[in-house]
Amino acid sequence: MNTYETVFILTPVLSDEQMKEAVEKFKDVLQQNGAEVVNEEAWGLRKLAYPIQKKSTGFYCLLEFNGEPTIVKKLETAFRRDERVIRFLTFRLDKYAKEYAEKRRNLRAKKASETPAEAVAAEAENKEA
Repeated sequence: MNTYETVFILTPVLSDEQMKEAVEKFKDVLQQNGAEVVNEEAWGLRKLAYPIQKKSTGFYCLLEFNGEPTIVKKLETAFRRDERVIRFLTFRLDKYAKEYAEKRRNLRAKKASETPAEAVAAEAENKEA
């Protein structure tokens, strides 16, 4: 079983509810085909490097999952069939990328669990070092 990471960009005209619904749809595609979703991140509305379909912004989403190589083809077919997706990229993580992704997840979890006062103190400590 391999570890994959997929980043997809949804059209910016969607509401937050529609965006979450689209992400759930793709997670369901993965789970119905035997994949285990390890991590999900919504990066939010961001500016694109260049216009795509006359749009200059898009909702960025990341899904990290474990599964068989055949799942990738099914997921990408779902991306192509959905008109809300304007770009996507899926790739297999090697052992170094897996380590980095795990560190990134742990750091995000740590930051999310900190109180705002602890976050300010940690940031000040990092600047001093």
